[in-house]
Amino acid sequence: MSLAPPFKKRWAYAISALIAACAAQAHAQTQPGGGTVTPRAEDPDAPVTIRAEEISGRPDRELILTRDVEVVQDKMRVTADSACYRQVESELEAKSNVRLWRFGDYYTADEFRLNTETGVGYMLQPTYKLEMNNAQGKAQRIDFLSQDRANVVNGTYSTCEGPNPDWYVRSSTLSLDQGRDVGVGGATVVYFKDVPLIGTPGISFSLSGARRSGWLPAVPGFSSRGGAELTVPYYFNIAPNRDLTVSPHYIGRRGLQLGAVGRYIGETDAGSYEGRTWIEYLPNDKEKGIDRWQIQSSHTQALAKDWSYGWNVRAASDEDYPTDFSKTVAGSAERQLLKELRTDYRGEIWSLTARVQKYQVLQDPDTNTITPRPYDRLPAVNFHAGQYDIGGFDWSVDAEATRFRYAGQDICPGANIGGTTCTYDSKVNGDRIVVQPQISFPIISPSYFITPKLMLNASAYKLDKFLEEESRTVTKAIPTFSLDSGLEFERSTRLFGRAVTQTLEPRLFYVYTPYRDQTDVPVFDTADATFNFTQLFSENRFVGSDRVGDANQVTAAIVSRFLEESGAERLRLAFGQRFYFNDQRVQLTSTEPVSTGRSDLLLAGAGRISDTWGVDSAVQYNQGDKRVVSSNFNVQFQPGQKKVFNAGYRFLRDSFKNVDFSTQWPISQRWFGVGRMSYSLQDHRILESLIGLEYNCDCWVFRMGAQRFVTTTNKTSTQVFFQLELNGLSKFGIGNPLEVLKNSIPGYQQLNPGYRR
Repeated sequence: MSLAPPFKKRWAYAISALIAACAAQAHAQTQPGGGTVTPRAEDPDAPVTIRAEEISGRPDRELILTRDVEVVQDKMRVTADSACYRQVESELEAKSNVRLWRFGDYYTADEFRLNTETGVGYMLQPTYKLEMNNAQGKAQRIDFLSQDRANVVNGTYSTCEGPNPDWYVRSSTLSLDQGRDVGVGGATVVYFKDVPLIGTPGISFSLSGARRSGWLPAVPGFSSRGGAELTVPYYFNIAPNRDLTVSPHYIGRRGLQLGAVGRYIGETDAGSYEGRTWIEYLPNDKEKGIDRWQIQSSHTQALAKDWSYGWNVRAASDEDYPTDFSKTVAGSAERQLLKELRTDYRGEIWSLTARVQKYQVLQDPDTNTITPRPYDRLPAVNFHAGQYDIGGFDWSVDAEATRFRYAGQDICPGANIGGTTCTYDSKVNGDRIVVQPQISFPIISPSYFITPKLMLNASAYKLDKFLEEESRTVTKAIPTFSLDSGLEFERSTRLFGRAVTQTLEPRLFYVYTPYRDQTDVPVFDTADATFNFTQLFSENRFVGSDRVGDANQVTAAIVSRFLEESGAERLRLAFGQRFYFNDQRVQLTSTEPVSTGRSDLLLAGAGRISDTWGVDSAVQYNQGDKRVVSSNFNVQFQPGQKKVFNAGYRFLRDSFKNVDFSTQWPISQRWFGVGRMSYSLQDHRILESLIGLEYNCDCWVFRMGAQRFVTTTNKTSTQVFFQLELNGLSKFGIGNPLEVLKNSIPGYQQLNPGYRR
């Protein structure tokens, strides 16, 4: 039997709101597998179909349905042993074995009554199983107070399957108001193995999953540098595109630190903008006896079409701040903190950038090594213009005008180790203008290419008075000619049993730059380029504009690639070397030329050679001394999901020799071991170590472990972590092991990837 649509299904929200109520402490989630929640749209005008073994009553007034009752409208289906629909009162009543399916979600109840006009009704002993996150739960009663409001009595929520879930959340009362998008709960307790884990006397949350101001789960921690720690963050939902998280952070050995992170995004008539600012402040550190702070702020914004501006600011109160407060190896190594304000404008074939940059340099007081201070740029203006294939030619022009200022610093090597004498480091300041035009004529075919190029490096310096020298002006103009050429051959072959296409790509790159004496030119922002395959095919052996290396040289290289039919590169092998026809006379600080007929030999191999093995290696070999200058070997074995082993070796002569091992590996069906060790063979010292265990029980994951890493030459930091993650709800424990594992173990896979927050 089909009827005109009598149901106003806003009442159905109250049933689905049960998951939002019971999972209120969880953040916004995705479905398992990382997919987003599909919008659940219904047709309010869809007809209602009623079926039953027996239908009696009075037409257009009351229908009494008996045995195998089924009511279907669009995406909703209700079955029961018996039901009564009073059409005049718009009231549906169902009893015994009531079942409801809606968008893949499944509900049961002993008794269900609802006035579809007013939304008033109730549901006794309801249970539910929801498609999203595979969640389930039950309640003692749901009272529907109106179309928008409902009360849930003694409701539970869990993502565990079965009648006795390992964990669940129970709330004594829940008041749900769809009109205000608010849920308010009474006493709420999280149970794990039927033991109360954490509770709250009351909660308030958004029913739609929208962000809402409130306390976030507390994060305890422990480290050797700070002792016991506790962070209790509070989230302010200022606007849909703005938020602020304030995090009081108690550090046992230091005191109360206040942290705040503000984020925003938005649109103006000119375009979009976004930014983030992070601040930490610790008044009167109990160990240092001083106020300590750190700030990181970034912002980008469009001012008009093709015109934008932004800033990037990093600063800290003292030299030891990264050592004492960093939770990662990378954070403890940050010693040059940049403050930058810039603006960019783009035309059709050109762009213009103006910026000011200033550095704060944090020295390591426990070592004789000095972290160099870069020149500040106050300001720097860069211009670029270029076009491709203009009558077969490519051309470009780069120009720069910069004011360089060196903020002097006291150099006190080993100041914390013994009595040493400090000296004040100062350098010449000045202005620099650089213009670099270039033009090339690429000749390209499927099997070869030839690219002749002509370029000019012209610069002018106006230097301030420095020590005994008066202010002066220096200019230079140095041309460069280069000729790049290569061939490409292909053949069909097999690699580890796979059909592949192998290429052979020989390449010759010639550069000629005449010698010009540049000893009177200061070094503002120039350094020796790192010698690698990219630099082999560069016209200048320096990075920066203060030095243009004289050159009469040719680079020879061969690259061979193994390509699958899809075009994916399975393996790449390469070697190359540069041959010098003249001595290299231009140096950064020395006046002595370098006399050598050839550069070091570079060899490299990288690729995913099979479905389980990956390699990445590079070697720099000095044929004259017959020794390796630097080398890098990395191997990854990944035979399956959540199985990875990494081994690496890094060596730089007279600098370091390190080995590195890391892994995530199953110990049993549910236990996984994780670990990392980075060891210095030169200093016979562990640089970083990590050991931990993970347990995956389908609806919850437990992680525990410890990490130790070097923060300065003579200091280390140790932190421990353990965490119980209840899938679809929240994480409880000490520290942030997920961040540690992802940063420390390449190829690490989260045990419950569908519950990323």
